[in-house]
Amino acid sequence: MITLYWSPQTRAARMFWALEEVGQPYTLARIDIRSANRNDPPDFLAASPLRKVPAITDSDVRVADSAAIALYLADRYAPGDLAPRVDDPVRGEFLFWLFYTPSVMEPAMIEKFVHVPPNPSAYPWGSYERMLEALETRLSGREWIAADRFTMADFMISGTIEAMHRFKILDPSPVLSSYMERCFARPAAIRGREKEAEAIAALAG
Repeated sequence: MITLYWSPQTRAARMFWALEEVGQPYTLARIDIRSANRNDPPDFLAASPLRKVPAITDSDVRVADSAAIALYLADRYAPGDLAPRVDDPVRGEFLFWLFYTPSVMEPAMIEKFVHVPPNPSAYPWGSYERMLEALETRLSGREWIAADRFTMADFMISGTIEAMHRFKILDPSPVLSSYMERCFARPAAIRGREKEAEAIAALAG
């Protein structure tokens, strides 16, 4: 069975949605990342050398980082659906947009949030403005970001747009707002939020 290592109010929250998308049973293991005297379990340390959440174990498999976990879950439990198969020509665009969040969106968010001067010729992500322009262009006239269907790339990107909006880094355009609405209306997304709320309530109770 899959074990999700998580902590409230972290990126690990979005993994409830990903796990609900693949429909596999899972258990939770809380990692107290804010503790000064952490005693992390060995399986978590093996999965996440940086001691960051989220991470998962699945039998002998250990994976950390949201995008890597999303890719693993899709390939393992929903091949050809939540991720194009490796011989599908659209696999390339799917991979690009799947990793657009950690490679482009998150660095650009930091640029914007801490007011780093833009340097598009030097920064691998280009700039905050280029990141946003590419995203808007891609989604204009499209329902989903890649492969003409919902994939784990949409899971990653929609969650990041929502976080940018929540932290007042972005006021989503109509294109991005409607895209988020489509993604978060999925039954798995709704179940994921419910499971996360239950987990947090269990900690409080």
